[in-house]
Amino acid sequence: MYTDIVTKVKVFYEHLNLHKLEKHTGRKLSIPIVETIALSLFKNANGIPTKKAVWNIFRPNCSYKTLSENMKRYYLLAVYIFTMIMRINRRSAHAIKRTDTTDIPVCLNKNAKHHKTMAGLAAWGHSGKGMFYGLKMGLTDDLFSTILNIVFAPGNTDDRVLFRKLNKDLRGIFVTDAGFISEKLAREFFIENERMLFTKPRANMKKIATPFQRLLYDTRTRIECHFRELKLFYGLQSSVPRSVDGYFANYVYALLAYVCA
Repeated sequence: MYTDIVTKVKVFYEHLNLHKLEKHTGRKLSIPIVETIALSLFKNANGIPTKKAVWNIFRPNCSYKTLSENMKRYYLLAVYIFTMIMRINRRSAHAIKRTDTTDIPVCLNKNAKHHKTMAGLAAWGHSGKGMFYGLKMGLTDDLFSTILNIVFAPGNTDDRVLFRKLNKDLRGIFVTDAGFISEKLAREFFIENERMLFTKPRANMKKIATPFQRLLYDTRTRIECHFRELKLFYGLQSSVPRSVDGYFANYVYALLAYVCA
């Protein structure tokens, strides 16, 4: 599995000419950047909770501290790769698209008052599971469950704000749940013959849905499979990092490992 990951990272790395961003002066790196990114993806793809566990498995030609710092340092290169994959996905996306959000707690609620690492970015929010302290992640995919775009925001951000950021450059029929209901959003987002928004009505709303609309609404729940997989098997949600870069490095590596699986 690790060999496959290294091969994929090399392909993207060369295609994007990311080697141009490397420093060519000073002491040679004890472990190549491609291998550092591959080890990071291996960690999240296998649900390994800590970097120390990865170091113990592979015993690379560097200290644990060096590996840990490099994993955090080079996550921006992983962002380049992830962004390219999203662009490729959008070129061949199905006309029917879905958007939803999920909570990403950065710590337990009982520890939120004393949490300092993400204090400038995290906020109290509310989800179907109750209150949480952390971030909110918005995701848009298409009918084939291909991920097209992802954004992060503080936990108290309105879902409709995330919707605009996610889909401002996309076209098609967009399906969302009741949390996105807004006549203003529907009017602003609508472009004749190019895009429109279908929002699932609340149970207490007097609104009749056509069979086609009901069919669209029924497909919306599949987007939640992404959230489940990312949280349960790819380590997206974590309170282990001790820096802002550490948190976002974990998010990026989890997402990249997921889309490359």
